[in-house]
Amino acid sequence: MKPVKPRKPAVKPAAKRPAVMTGAPIPVLRWPPDEDRVEEIFQRLSGVMPDPKTELNFFNPYTLVVAVALSAQATDVSVNKATDRLFQVADTPEKMLALGEEGLIPYIASIGLYRGKARNVIALSRIVLEQHGGQVPLNRAELQSLPGVGRKTASVVLNELGIEAAIAVDTHVFRVSHRLGLANAGTPDKVEAQLFKVVPEDWLPKAHHWLILHGRYTCTARKPKCLSCLIADLCPSRAGLMASGEAAAPL
Repeated sequence: MKPVKPRKPAVKPAAKRPAVMTGAPIPVLRWPPDEDRVEEIFQRLSGVMPDPKTELNFFNPYTLVVAVALSAQATDVSVNKATDRLFQVADTPEKMLALGEEGLIPYIASIGLYRGKARNVIALSRIVLEQHGGQVPLNRAELQSLPGVGRKTASVVLNELGIEAAIAVDTHVFRVSHRLGLANAGTPDKVEAQLFKVVPEDWLPKAHHWLILHGRYTCTARKPKCLSCLIADLCPSRAGLMASGEAAAPL
């Protein structure tokens, strides 16, 4: 009988964050990041985007809440196409309730999960009208008590209206934060907590938008545009993305 050779221990691959929120694995980097590097990241982003705003169309706090609630698991472009027509006929809780759930559905049927969203929009409109005199409550606790309005939606609304320097961690913020080493946690809530610890206070009011827009147009999930990125030299993930071929090739 031949002697059994001992097995060599398996070599563990470099740590990667599961692709739960990003569509692709991303590195788990050491945290917290260098303060000077973080400051420079936001200094540069502010230079090209001095006054970033949401890309959702809205006319008042109520239409903002509705638009953000509709944007869950949908693109801003698809939501704007729907709300451009919807808000012409229903831009207040009263008008939305008059439209009703069945009347609302045809306007938003092109958006994912539209039946549940229609139900929530009508329910939140009723609460805003009956319990808040038709005015959207602009504090976190009451906002999050509205149907279809979770922490992320409330953060977007409060940040956009300049009420709270909130950071809503969507797929873009989650991905970009990890690639830049601003966060390394595995859930949106924990990433949000890490960002509040490392983003300089002066940049907090706009950090949410800078990270979203940078992720939407430059640091994309597939083929990030590292060669044209203004903060590429500050990104600890750049070398890995380039070496693996994940970054976009030059035109």
